[in-house]
Amino acid sequence: MPEPKQFDGLDSFRSEANHPIHLAIGMFDGVHQGHRIVVESAIRSAVNSGGLAGVLTFWPHPSHLFKPDNPVPMILNSRMKRSELIKLRIDFVIEEPFSPEFAAVDSVDFLALLKCKIPTLASMHTGENWRFGKGRQGDVKLLVELAEEAGVSAESLECLFLDGERVSSTRIRNALIGGRIEEANRLLGYTYETWGTVREGKRVGRTIGVPTLNIPFDGELTPKLGVYSVNISREGGEERLPAVANFGIRPTVNSLKKPMLEVHVLGDCPFSYGDSLRVEWLSFLRRERKYECIDKLKTQIQADISDAKLFFESP
Repeated sequence: MPEPKQFDGLDSFRSEANHPIHLAIGMFDGVHQGHRIVVESAIRSAVNSGGLAGVLTFWPHPSHLFKPDNPVPMILNSRMKRSELIKLRIDFVIEEPFSPEFAAVDSVDFLALLKCKIPTLASMHTGENWRFGKGRQGDVKLLVELAEEAGVSAESLECLFLDGERVSSTRIRNALIGGRIEEANRLLGYTYETWGTVREGKRVGRTIGVPTLNIPFDGELTPKLGVYSVNISREGGEERLPAVANFGIRPTVNSLKKPMLEVHVLGDCPFSYGDSLRVEWLSFLRRERKYECIDKLKTQIQADISDAKLFFESP
């Protein structure tokens, strides 16, 4: 299958052939199980018509424009969101900048804009609660009416429920902030991960017999500070190594201004400075805390390593 194409905005979209286009539309923060139902609907329509399936998503979140002092923190950054969408075997991704100009498009003009940029648009697929247009005035009912007039199919997909609650990006954010990583992973339908490049630190871990890989954290949403069982691998690599990670500000030693991942591989470590790595967050072990002295921190770290090993040894 050809590599899915990525377009930075509707203006840059190009389709080499006159294929019908079936478009899943949404913010899709986290690309969780509910989002996948919407994308899979577009894929089915494309398969049935011999067309192409794509995703129209947006960056940044609209709250950056309307509530700049308190924007909604994203689960995934732009690059990671695109990566998760591409894994769904779509043909292309369009990431439209959510600019003041785009936000000003009236809801009744939204479909006309899409048809102008994507002349062979055949169907649109959204969640049942999706809103669009200036002031979020447009809803699914309006979208269906506009689609009928334009000869385009519009399909809204019902929300997915797990454990009696709707699967949503908000629910996942709350789980991550609360340290409920297993719950977040179940709602996502895959393992929450972060990417980063190993940088040189002060080598405090080496002095206490626990060398770590220092990986800056640049996500908008900050999970609960603490110690986690994780898998670590090279970006794009297949081999995953079990590890234990502290995500925090190191309150006992050289407190940091921003949280950072300090990852200790449970075995031989093949990684070094400058390596681009992927960290998969599997289990929350404990919250971060400040210890009275280095010796107590060393004792706790050994306990953390033991707990992480038990996690990986459990069936």
